[in-house]
Amino acid sequence: MVWRFTAWLAVFVASGASNLALAQAPSFAPGVLTVIPPDPQFEETFSGPSPLVEIVRGLPDLDWQPHFQPKSRTPFDRAQTVILRRAIWNLEFAFKPMRTIEVDVPQPSGRMQKKIIWYMVYRVRYLGNDLEPEPVKDEWGHETFTVRDTSHEGRFFFPQFLLESHDLSKTYLDRIIPAAKEPIAQRELRGQGLLNSVEISREVIPLSTPDNPQDVWGLATWEDIDPRIDYFSVDVKGLTNAHKPVDLPDAFQPGDPPGTGRDVLAKTLRLNFWRPGDAEHELEDRIYYGVPYDADPARQTEILRAYGQTERLDHLWVYR
Repeated sequence: MVWRFTAWLAVFVASGASNLALAQAPSFAPGVLTVIPPDPQFEETFSGPSPLVEIVRGLPDLDWQPHFQPKSRTPFDRAQTVILRRAIWNLEFAFKPMRTIEVDVPQPSGRMQKKIIWYMVYRVRYLGNDLEPEPVKDEWGHETFTVRDTSHEGRFFFPQFLLESHDLSKTYLDRIIPAAKEPIAQRELRGQGLLNSVEISREVIPLSTPDNPQDVWGLATWEDIDPRIDYFSVDVKGLTNAHKPVDLPDAFQPGDPPGTGRDVLAKTLRLNFWRPGDAEHELEDRIYYGVPYDADPARQTEILRAYGQTERLDHLWVYR
């Protein structure tokens, strides 16, 4: 199956079948495009050591005393401290300033309704340099692990964009709004094609090199946003497969299906924004990237508390 995927991918890219996504990269003035580099960490290539509850709690009959080997070598004892290892890949994310646009959106009644759409135009690249665990022997013959860099032909991006208001405690998932895509493409990329969150998930993000950058441009859109929002963040999932499994205490019981009571927290890019506006003249309000600064220390502390931070960070990586 691997060689079939590789062969298909090579034909796919070479044939130009993905013209919409791999169009000529536009040029922007300095500072227009904000680039967030990948942030791979060695600690993301493993989880644990922690108990494997499916055995420790689900199969207690495996707890027995062998006659010809140490008890520590039995599956039950080994399941007490398990380390799960995996390869980690990442995508580079870049975005243009968030903006709003007014478009006519079809309604279930068949009529058109003017709506203000919030949107983000972004670019993703796959730069390779995946982290892959590699076993090595120490001087006493014990197996330890390090990581090595590897690259593949490409990766898929299954995005999820969540806009979260910190002052109004509201959240909004991005929506597919076909009526908004073409006007935004004309406005932001001089008509170059943009992929919505469903379309981009069908595209292979091919390997980029310094001599051959491969840009894939996407679009996230939101509608019915409360115009009173001042402080908000956009969480972007799908840029990496890094995650943290978390077993809830005593949630798994004997007889439960594997994985019961386990949350998998995905590594997520959080982008912070603010807008000094109100419900009036929403289209004229500018959206700024980052956490606002206030000279009053008490007011600054209050703003940081709204974002759930202790310092001003434009972006950060969180698990959620």
